Amino acid sequence: MKDEEPVKDVVCGMLVDPASFGAEYQGGHFAFCSAQCRERFLANPHLYMGLPGQPAPKQKGQTLLKRRTFVLDVPLDPSQADIVRARIGALMGIEAVEVHGRGEVVVTYDLLQATAVQIEAAFEDAGARLGAGWAERLQRGFVRYTEECEIGHLQVGPSSGCH
Repeated sequence: MKDEEPVKDVVCGMLVDPASFGAEYQGGHFAFCSAQCRERFLANPHLYMGLPGQPAPKQKGQTLLKRRTFVLDVPLDPSQADIVRARIGALMGIEAVEVHGRGEVVVTYDLLQATAVQIEAAFEDAGARLGAGWAERLQRGFVRYTEECEIGHLQVGPSSGCH
């Protein structure tokens, strides 16, 4: 019995096993390199799947780079900084991770592959606590909202829009 040929992950473009992180969408089967790519696709399939005569942003080779500063509760020591760099850098779509001594981490990422919410979860997984003050929480909420709006405006087909 011959193994199935690899298929392309529509989010990041990697070749993957057809059974890897599978998902069904509009009668088609899709496979992904990671849970992160699967999650991105299922949240906004029209960023990756176009319509006849209307290619999706990803199909056109588009990227949407964002550079965000995440404020931490306390600055990281050198070993914690290495862990944070490694954990966030392992996410798909991450271009750069800069740890600053004053408790800030600047992350550059492709919004078509990663979101601030996923990056925030990576901070938590790495044991780093994001700032809990009202200004930091407000800023994170605003970033989430603007990302949702940007994604809604980029989608081909039905748009989720902003609320």
